[in-house]
Amino acid sequence: MRRRIVMSMLAGLAGVPLLVSALLGTAASAAVAADVPAEFGTDWHDPVTAAPPVSVPKGAKSCQVTLAEAQFRDFTPYRGTYTPPRGCGDRWSKVVLRLDGKVKGRQYDRLGYLHVGGVEVLRTSTPEPSPDGIEWHVEKDVTRYSDTFRGTRDVEMLIGNVVDDTYTGVIDVKVTLTFYAGRPRATVPDKVLTLDGGTTLTTPRNSERIVAEVYATGSGGGCEEFWYLTVADPASYSCKADKGPYREVQIEVDGRLAGIAAPFPNVWTGGWSNPFLWYVVPGPRAFDVKPIEYDLTPFAGLLDDGRPHRVEVSVAGVPEGQAGWSAPVNVLVWQDAHRAHVTGRLTAATASDPVNSSVYTPGSGEYRVDTDAGHRLTVSGYVDTSHGRVTTTVSRTLANTSAHRWNDGETTDALDAVWTDDQNVTVRAAGVSRTTRTDRTYTMNGAITVGTDDRLRTELTLGDRAAVSRPGRGWSRLDDIYRGDAAYTLNVPRDQRHAVGTSGERYRLYGSGGCYDRSLATEQGVLTEDRRGC
Repeated sequence: MRRRIVMSMLAGLAGVPLLVSALLGTAASAAVAADVPAEFGTDWHDPVTAAPPVSVPKGAKSCQVTLAEAQFRDFTPYRGTYTPPRGCGDRWSKVVLRLDGKVKGRQYDRLGYLHVGGVEVLRTSTPEPSPDGIEWHVEKDVTRYSDTFRGTRDVEMLIGNVVDDTYTGVIDVKVTLTFYAGRPRATVPDKVLTLDGGTTLTTPRNSERIVAEVYATGSGGGCEEFWYLTVADPASYSCKADKGPYREVQIEVDGRLAGIAAPFPNVWTGGWSNPFLWYVVPGPRAFDVKPIEYDLTPFAGLLDDGRPHRVEVSVAGVPEGQAGWSAPVNVLVWQDAHRAHVTGRLTAATASDPVNSSVYTPGSGEYRVDTDAGHRLTVSGYVDTSHGRVTTTVSRTLANTSAHRWNDGETTDALDAVWTDDQNVTVRAAGVSRTTRTDRTYTMNGAITVGTDDRLRTELTLGDRAAVSRPGRGWSRLDDIYRGDAAYTLNVPRDQRHAVGTSGERYRLYGSGGCYDRSLATEQGVLTEDRRGC
């Protein structure tokens, strides 16, 4: 039944015109003919997503390097050495990372990372396997890390795993980089830095643009994996948090708030108490976690003094002393090629008072928490470059509303939630202002119910949407929607669960450069539809 399918993630929405010209051609649609069993068996279709593959330059010379090849049975990292490719130069039009994985037997979903020279180039999770075994594949555009790939580097990879008499799945992966010779079509960072000791950053003195990226994930098997369901006292619920479910990923520079963001509500492939939702189509971003990006350019004048500065990331809303979040930081730097030292200063940093209202409504065996939260931050600063003074103003507005309902025993547990993260970056140079606007919306609407017959059913819809407008580069919209409905019998051996389930995903990416549109549908682990077209 298995079929090799490539899963991918776009590096950013700015690549729409390139993606369209490389991939679309004539719109096509196809239905997948398949016999659908009455319930899940011991094998099912390999995982697949509707996202487009990474576009690559046609006709360009390419070179491939193996980054890691390992079997993960425990929490021992793979360690190796990366050496740059020969024959493709040291400037590349595109660098593509590919992970090929396989696993069989019984195993939980597991989180993993891949570091090259200390830079996190991939944050991932794994699918749960069938007894007969599955294969999966992930592609990612990693051209932005070209500076890291130009020298010999240490490699570290870990997908923490447990293998014993019950959980038998050994996770077998191979990761490669493919380099395409030529000039990149977009400006890539001159330097990719990490934080010394986890909190200290020293940038080149001629840095004129600085962007931090944070791979923030709530995980660890505890309640922070399901942070969006937590409730505060006096509500009675199995996952508690002092101030309820609102979470905000913050970055500070020398103790001053420099950026805020809404974390993406990742759902891994065992999430919402029902692995049968995810056996073929995972939730958005599950296998390739996108980093949160913070434009720190307003702080460039401060950071360019040649001294080390303290950069710290925290997650507001997590109960004090509670673990469960990972937030590694990369820092991308663009330098002034014609000036050894760029000067400037931070001119403004204003934040609203955070709003976080979580109202508990008790009932007769039924309970509800309604959350309304948000925050605003604006920072501005300038740098005096070889091409004149450049002023950057970053404004970001976050909002979260949710309604969480459950009953005694939590045999009914439902959530309807929306997160918005809107950002404007205005750059003023030579008397002209240009604003890039990015509006992100994440949605989660689902319910778990357990009937008197011990049948657990999960119905869930997830949304990942973004709209981007870039001056001189057009506009683009992403609309990635997952829907699933699956049920199985609790407290019985695996072969007596009588599991059934449908799932599907529609991924649309469209804009001034064209469009990409693909829909998938499954029943009982069989891919029943794979349709494309605009």
